[in-house]
Order: sequence, then C-alpha cells, then structure tokens
Amino acid sequence: MGSNVNKYSKQLIIFNSVFIFLWLLISVFPFLWTFWGSFKVKADFFSRAEWTYALTGFNTFIETGGVTTIKAYIESWIEGEFWRATMNTMIITVCVVTISLFLGTLGAYALSRSTYKYTFWILIAALIFRAMPHITLVSGYLFPFFQLNVWGILPTTIIVLVAINQPFTLWLLYSFFKTVPKELDESALIDGCTYFQAFRFVIMPVMWPGVVTAGLFSMMLAYNDFTVTALLLNQQNYTMVPKINAYLGTVEYGGNYMWAVASVVSATAPLFMIIMFFQRQLISGLTAGAVKG
Repeated sequence: MGSNVNKYSKQLIIFNSVFIFLWLLISVFPFLWTFWGSFKVKADFFSRAEWTYALTGFNTFIETGGVTTIKAYIESWIEGEFWRATMNTMIITVCVVTISLFLGTLGAYALSRSTYKYTFWILIAALIFRAMPHITLVSGYLFPFFQLNVWGILPTTIIVLVAINQPFTLWLLYSFFKTVPKELDESALIDGCTYFQAFRFVIMPVMWPGVVTAGLFSMMLAYNDFTVTALLLNQQNYTMVPKINAYLGTVEYGGNYMWAVASVVSATAPLFMIIMFFQRQLISGLTAGAVKG
C-alpha cells in the first residue's frame, strides 16, 4: 500500500514539474523572443519569407555588418524621444505611489479602528468606484479639463490616477491594518503617545510589508496605464505605454515597429527587476493581508 502511494506521489511530482516548466516556458517565451528580436532589423524580425532570419540575423548582418545591433534602441531613445516618455513615466509613478500611500495609510488606519457603521458603506462605495471601467471615469473628466485648460499635462493625470487607485489602496491597507492588534495602539497611548505618534512609531513599523505591497500595486497601475495617460496627455507628455502605441502607427500613417520592439523591452525590464527585488516583501505582505480581514 505504501509503495503505491509513493509511486503515485512521484508521478504527481513529475507531472507538476513538467506542467510548471511548460507554463513558465510559454509565459516567458514572448518576452524572450521580443528581447532577442530587438537586436535585429525589421527585415529579420518581421520576415515573412523565412522566420529563421530572426534567429540568424541574415539581413541584420547585411545592413549593419553584425548579427546583432542596438540601432533600434538608439533611434527610439534619441530620435523617437523615448527618454522623454520614460521621464514622464517616472514622475507620474513616483507621485501616484507617494500620494496613494500617504492618503491610503491614514484612511485605512482610521477605518480599521473606527467603530461606526458608516465605515462599511465607505468601503463599499470605494469598491464600486474601483470596479468601474477607467474609460467611464476618464470620459467624465475630459470636458471640465478642456474648459479649465488643464488637459495634456502631468499633474492632471496624476490626480486622476490617484483617484482611480485610491480605493484599491484603501481596501488593501485596510485588510493589513485589521491584522494589527488594537492592543498596540492602546499600549502606545498609555505610554503617553498621541494617536499620530502611535500610528507613526508603533503601527507603521509593523505595517511595512503591507505598505510595500500596496506601493508595488500602485506603481504597476501608474507604470502600465494606457487608458488614462493616452486620453489625458498630449503627445509631448506621453508616458511609455502610449508612446509605444504611437510607434506602431495607424491605418493612415505607418509606424516604426522596431522602435516599438526596443521600447517594449526598455519598459518591461525595469519593472521585472523591481518585482524580483521586492518579491519577498510582496509575498510577505500578501500573506499577512490574507491571515485576517
């Protein structure tokens, strides 16, 4: 009986290992293929005659003298001004994360310690607001922004992204604060701390995994957003995702596909490294938030 159980256990482990490997391969392949293709010319990466040209760099060698080239990166960053889009993305991301965490921690802490019944309805209203499609929210902002002459600039977009992101940050941090015993607050108050001092010196040090988790999700929203940034920013102030879309061109105007390919790699690589660097805090924060709520 025991041998049969061990046999089935080994088979299950092998099956799970193969499945996970195949799943990772399928998931990672598009990015690896794009990364490899970004060092080729268009005639190779988008070749219809022979797909192996993307591997061998046949036309890349003819045009540049080497099987790889960074021509697409240089042109997209300098001629295509992707550096400007990167700078705009960094400004928006930092501002959205900072404001969202500042307001979210204060609001979530207050709601988690409140004994009033309206706390529940505030959270429900925030959830409904967060569930609405972004396009329905942004469309309501457009006309007032045009009238006030504040359309197309970064501060306007930052305000809208904070408004969209704040309900999610509030809910996430609320669940984390609920895991922190109220006895910590009471002990700090007995020791002579004010409510703000108790929040700052006692509660927040315990909350860092949750704050990092909320910050990462806020960062990904602002970093990857397309709908809000494409509708509320002019072309000069585009962030990375709308800028990549602009490189693809339209039906009337052809785009530069290799600029788009190089820009996709440039935009994805930093995000991947940030997530890998904070993976422990992210897992710890998500686990802590799921323990109690």
